[in-house]
Amino acid sequence: MKYTLALIIAISFLMACNSQNKIVDVSTESVSIPFPESTSEIESRIFAENDIQELDRSIRSARSIALNKEVFDHSHFNALLKKYVMEDGRVNYAGFKKDKKILEAYLETIRTNNPKTTWSKNDRFAYYMNAYNAMTIDLIIKNHPIKSIKNINNPWEQRYWKIGDTFVNLEEIEHDVLRKMKDPRIHFGINCASFSCPPLMNKAFTAATVDTQLEKLAVQFINDPKRNKITTDRVEISKIFRWFYEDFTKNGDLIDFLNTYSKVKIDKNARVRYMDYNWELNE
Repeated sequence: MKYTLALIIAISFLMACNSQNKIVDVSTESVSIPFPESTSEIESRIFAENDIQELDRSIRSARSIALNKEVFDHSHFNALLKKYVMEDGRVNYAGFKKDKKILEAYLETIRTNNPKTTWSKNDRFAYYMNAYNAMTIDLIIKNHPIKSIKNINNPWEQRYWKIGDTFVNLEEIEHDVLRKMKDPRIHFGINCASFSCPPLMNKAFTAATVDTQLEKLAVQFINDPKRNKITTDRVEISKIFRWFYEDFTKNGDLIDFLNTYSKVKIDKNARVRYMDYNWELNE
């Protein structure tokens, strides 16, 4: 009973610390477990080894759960995306407009739960990617019906939203936050509400899945013949690769980046052309 109690106390303490985003590193070498006076020295050693191993397993399990726990709940936005975004990325903005209260409530949680220094990189990644996409959808439904996001005056500079006490716009989130995280795959995850943009995913990003999701989106976009035409010796690609050229060439040239995800192996000296960008609304 005493050993069980010791395990419960240790694990409860670890989980309490982790709930405040403090990960405790507990070394089993410092664990001391009391034994009844009648227990022999050999039995005590056996009990100690068994209980320390069990405690170590429990602490490791609790630590793993804490490390993978989402610090921000994106489930309400996820439900909206599943409801109003098709598999091919087309968006039912009229539907979003009917459920705008839910979207506004999600954006309110974005405002009141801004990232903390204790958040992991993936937690921040998921937060800002979802914030960008939710704000873009909100911008469209505020002006719907429209034929293009460009029908809105300076769309990426509109300041309808707050993070904490600060008004923000889409341009700041993209250039001052997401691009500074130095992962070019963000350009396949944030959506500009236009046909030539990488299709909007019909699920929210989470800290646990954001890396896998971005990898999948990179493969999907680069191999999408509607948005990129790739052959061995010639490529006609999205202007996203020209606009953000420096993001895609930090670890090699543009062909190197494309070959990371392209199903067709592109020659090093292949001709590169950029496709016209279709700003028609993605609905």
